[in-house]
Amino acid sequence: MRIGFDAKRAYFNKTGLGNYSRSTINSLSRLFPDNKYTLYTPSVENNGLYLPPINTSVRKPVTIWSRNLNSYWRSYGIVSQLTADGIQLFHGLSNELPLGLGKTRIKTVVTIHDLIFLRLPGLYPAIDRYIYHKKVMNAVKSADRIIAISEQTRNDLIELMDADEKKVKIIYQGCNPWFYEKVSEKRQEEISRKYNLPGDYLLYVGTIEERKELLTIIRAIHEHTIRIPLVVIGRKTAYFDQVKKYMDAEKVQNIHFHQHVENSDLPAIYQQAGAFIYPSRYEGFGIPVLEALNSGIPVITSRGGCLEETAGKGGLFTDPGNVEELADAIIRLTGDQKLRKKLITAGTKHAMQFREEKTVPQLIELYKACLS
Repeated sequence: MRIGFDAKRAYFNKTGLGNYSRSTINSLSRLFPDNKYTLYTPSVENNGLYLPPINTSVRKPVTIWSRNLNSYWRSYGIVSQLTADGIQLFHGLSNELPLGLGKTRIKTVVTIHDLIFLRLPGLYPAIDRYIYHKKVMNAVKSADRIIAISEQTRNDLIELMDADEKKVKIIYQGCNPWFYEKVSEKRQEEISRKYNLPGDYLLYVGTIEERKELLTIIRAIHEHTIRIPLVVIGRKTAYFDQVKKYMDAEKVQNIHFHQHVENSDLPAIYQQAGAFIYPSRYEGFGIPVLEALNSGIPVITSRGGCLEETAGKGGLFTDPGNVEELADAIIRLTGDQKLRKKLITAGTKHAMQFREEKTVPQLIELYKACLS
């Protein structure tokens, strides 16, 4: 099969959509090397984030017009290049597809990660909601097959986008395989010194934005006198001002912020944590939860959404925004070694279903069905 990918996120996004794109391309090229994989991206210059597998090829805009207008190229101009390259199937890895592919013989697959902009519209400017809606709606209506990364996203697509349920298939996403391996004690010590990590700590990894409820974690720790430090890894947004205002007013200490952490250092940071806390209000899947399970640490996360799918029996679940319930879960987990071991064992087992050896063959079968 000659398969093309919208690879912009692989080259330019360090977190969720980028991780999914890189993982999908890398796993396909490793497990099914006989296919021809072509990555379409506006640019790769001055970008050290992604080095694609050697059995892939990269295509960039070829005209001056396309090179200067990347959005135009990804939406329209790319179609002629896909046709010229003999692509049989194009996979939009991040919620969108180029316009006009329906007039070609190229089959299309799109991965939809979430519909948060519809479930929590107040978190997005009106113009962003409009653009996201137009792009996702075009992809849902024009794609030959749709991949939902969780049961929740599949249900949202059918309910909110009127997607044809016969076209929608759940194929779970995984995390980077480097989370599967135990990091040596020497390496853990190096990472601890590099980031000046405390001896024992709780861990949060994710963008510091309102939806992910970091302030709820900090309030739970502070208001219930939990003495264990919290390490926070993630990019700050305007929401951080609310977090800082509370911390300054309450004189909160023992919160360690790290905005710039190399991805390759994350496994060592996860594996040294006492627990991973992720009380997000809404997610499409929650890769950080899966990273924690594969790292052998217990998880506290949110009930009522896809995070219950992701964490399985490896997690304790609380209502998003509930300070009292979250504090109780932290106290229970940190004070009960039997519970901790039970969650780690169950979480490790649960995480196996998301390994690429199980999910990537499902993806190949979807491609074949689409082409047939």
